[in-house]
Amino acid sequence: MLLPCALQVLLAALDFWVVKNVSGRILVGLRWWNEINDEGESVWKFECLDGESLARMNKKDSWLFWWTLYLTAGAWIILGIFSLIRLQADYLLVIGVCLSLSIANIVGFTKCNKDAKKNIQDWTTNALLSGSVRSHLQSAFGV
Repeated sequence: MLLPCALQVLLAALDFWVVKNVSGRILVGLRWWNEINDEGESVWKFECLDGESLARMNKKDSWLFWWTLYLTAGAWIILGIFSLIRLQADYLLVIGVCLSLSIANIVGFTKCNKDAKKNIQDWTTNALLSGSVRSHLQSAFGV
């Protein structure tokens, strides 16, 4: 009984790592991690592909990634409810670990996605206000 539980937690940890470091980078162009700085504070780090690479991403792959991320957590919640009903504490512990890993990926990728959108908006704003667009605006208004 202990071996299947340990194997399940090991596979869930492997899934967490693959989704966080491989699938997220390939399917949506995002990667995240969390570091502890010298003051002992948790600092989120985000990595995103450039705007041109993100534009070439397959929208169906992105859709599949996000839906799978949320459906996995939903499946663990349903399994947790069944474990509660059947009073299976050992499975409930495994489900708790797996659910926490799924939620960590959801939170990490959601924050990373918001940061990537903000960076793209900032880059677009800076590009519009610099260079030729800026000179055209200045000449148009006689500034």
